[in-house]
Amino acid sequence: MRRLRNVKIVATLGPASSDYKMIRALFEAGADVFRLNMSHGTHDDIRARHVIIRQVEQDTGRPICILADLQGPKLRVGTFANPGGEELIEGAAFRMDLSTAPGDATRVNLPHPEIFAALEAGTSLLVNDGKIRLHVDKCGKDFADCTVTVGGTISNRKGVNVPDVVLPVAALSEKDRGDLEFACELGVDWLALSFVQRPEDVLEARQLAKGRAAILSKIEKPAAVKAYDAILRVSDGIMVARGDLGVELPVHSVPPIQKRLVRGARAAAKPVIVATQMLESMIESPVPTRAEVSDVATAIYEGADAVMLSAESAAGKYPIEAVTTMHNVALSVEKDPTYRQIIEASRVVARETVADGIVAAAREIAEATNIKAIACFSQTGTTASLVARERPRVPILALTPLMSTARRMSLTWGLYAAITAPQDRFKGAVLAAVKAARDGGFAGQEDQIVVTAGVPFNVKGTTNILRVAPCDERLISSADPE
Repeated sequence: MRRLRNVKIVATLGPASSDYKMIRALFEAGADVFRLNMSHGTHDDIRARHVIIRQVEQDTGRPICILADLQGPKLRVGTFANPGGEELIEGAAFRMDLSTAPGDATRVNLPHPEIFAALEAGTSLLVNDGKIRLHVDKCGKDFADCTVTVGGTISNRKGVNVPDVVLPVAALSEKDRGDLEFACELGVDWLALSFVQRPEDVLEARQLAKGRAAILSKIEKPAAVKAYDAILRVSDGIMVARGDLGVELPVHSVPPIQKRLVRGARAAAKPVIVATQMLESMIESPVPTRAEVSDVATAIYEGADAVMLSAESAAGKYPIEAVTTMHNVALSVEKDPTYRQIIEASRVVARETVADGIVAAAREIAEATNIKAIACFSQTGTTASLVARERPRVPILALTPLMSTARRMSLTWGLYAAITAPQDRFKGAVLAAVKAARDGGFAGQEDQIVVTAGVPFNVKGTTNILRVAPCDERLISSADPE
């Protein structure tokens, strides 16, 4: 099943999309990656969806990528004596403390001593997704005396954001550690790490994953934006998680941050997902707003590897329509001549390694002549990611003998992952590439493709050879491996 677009679609699974019929329908509508949200559902629920995805993969004959999204540390207030909560009035005093007594209109428990340890006078506390804002006037190791700057109703277990300081809180809670091990044992392809603040958070997750899954860092904290370059270096991919970014930072600052994060990930040849509220109205409506369509299109014009659906496909009334809408927006944008102009104007010229030069030459040859596709052999996905960074105008065939690599590569822009037999000589690789191009409908007998690989084979980082190969029958049927 060949997609006629380059950007990938991530669909979150949930109560509205948990059986075989719906998950297969989402895949056929255009979903390339399925997200399993570890914040919702039991391990048994997650396992059941994983089994179904792999069955769909087997039945359709296409590698399908699975992304497990870890919840991360959730900071929440305690409970109130009034079950309906309390109304905080602008200008009123309000205290947060470690006392476990039920809250009232003047105070509430905040069971996180690490927050008090990091707070300073003048910082802010945001409650209930930023709907309530508190200014910290005075604080100590077990309290924070605040002034309400934006009022509203505060009730049991509402979330708390602390945008102005780096909290001494690990990105992995005890629940996350259990979920990470469960997801890795299950066999997911990517792990999304929530509330990353520093590169050390990513390194901890990588150590626990032990190579069983690639690590994708969600950028949703101001501290992560500031430390982005360091976080990007130790991550395999990035998610621009605009929900919490828009809470902890001024909402008008999110679009330029999104552009910077996407460009940084593109330059590093690491996949980047743009997420959160992309087609939010389709939770209840069969059609999106024009603003939402424009938002999806903007991410595609920026060169994002993937755009993501959350509640739209997990709990909404119209999951298939949401995926279909994203698919159609992508087709429309990528046919626009302006799209190619923007993508090429934003291309980063990388000439640091032989591999950089090989993939750049492959793109230039393909675009200067009548080449139908670029085929690259990749044991780990590195070569394929470098080719994708070039954003060529022709299709990219990413060939690998490993199903795990094929699945992970299914998140990356433009990659059509295909399983091939292990190769130890370049001539055999060319034959395999030609066959894959012919079988996939990328090229005909009279066409040519560009083939890139690394010699010796099966050694990471050895991309060093390029060949223009004809797709005629003589080459395909050649029995001589040399």
